Amino acid sequence: MPELPEVEAVRRGVEERLVGKILTEVRVREPRLRRPVPPLAPWIGRRLLRVERRGKYLLWRFAEGTLLVHLGMSGRLAFVAPDVPPGRHDHVDFLFEGSLLRYTDPRRFGFIAPLDADAERAMEARLGLEPWDERLTPAWARAKVRGRRRAVKEVLLFGDVVAGAGNIYACEALFLAGIHPGRPAETLDEDDWARLLAALRALFEAAIAAGGTTLRDHRTVAGEAGAYRGRLAVYGREGEPCPRCATPVRRVVQGGRSTFFCPVCQPPERTAW
Repeated sequence: MPELPEVEAVRRGVEERLVGKILTEVRVREPRLRRPVPPLAPWIGRRLLRVERRGKYLLWRFAEGTLLVHLGMSGRLAFVAPDVPPGRHDHVDFLFEGSLLRYTDPRRFGFIAPLDADAERAMEARLGLEPWDERLTPAWARAKVRGRRRAVKEVLLFGDVVAGAGNIYACEALFLAGIHPGRPAETLDEDDWARLLAALRALFEAAIAAGGTTLRDHRTVAGEAGAYRGRLAVYGREGEPCPRCATPVRRVVQGGRSTFFCPVCQPPERTAW
């Protein structure tokens, strides 16, 4: 699933090409996404004012309202030439004054939907803070997870502390911070959270600059693969030497997801396993 860096890379590409342009046409070839594609004809003729990101969601802001685009597990947006025929998984085309932005989604877990004020408030209520939000301090994070026995890696994936981290960057951040992924979140002190938040911010910034991480589906709006994959320290590297101590990287399953970590650099202490 695209995580914060991948979605932010897409956001920047869309913003660069489309802000200030008018949506002139929408072609929906397959409306059966995770949620049915709603009628988009009312959005034609509206000028795109800005493109924002909240967690893993893209928010297209028009004067008349907001259109939310979620890439789901395999969705991507790419600019294509007008004469490029759509493929099997190319479900929606957005035309903005000479630019064609195509939505592709092999698994169809993404969705496109208007976002009214009530829905946006509900979204904000369930999302954590953005990584660079000044309110996201070690003390705030520690207080947020007080009493949670759930493992810290699962808390990161839940997204109500820090928005945008998925399986890849949760594993990588915990490795950089030297924190075992199975530790109960409530056992992390402020020093632990300081290291973890710093690791997340550094990872996100580096991955955004590289266009994200491509394991399978992610592409930038220019159709390029994200280049951060070659810099992953533990994710997807089971049995390979830890880049710090050369101990083989381990893989376990947490909440149905693979977790990669170094058993030496990330000492177990107390865990939720």
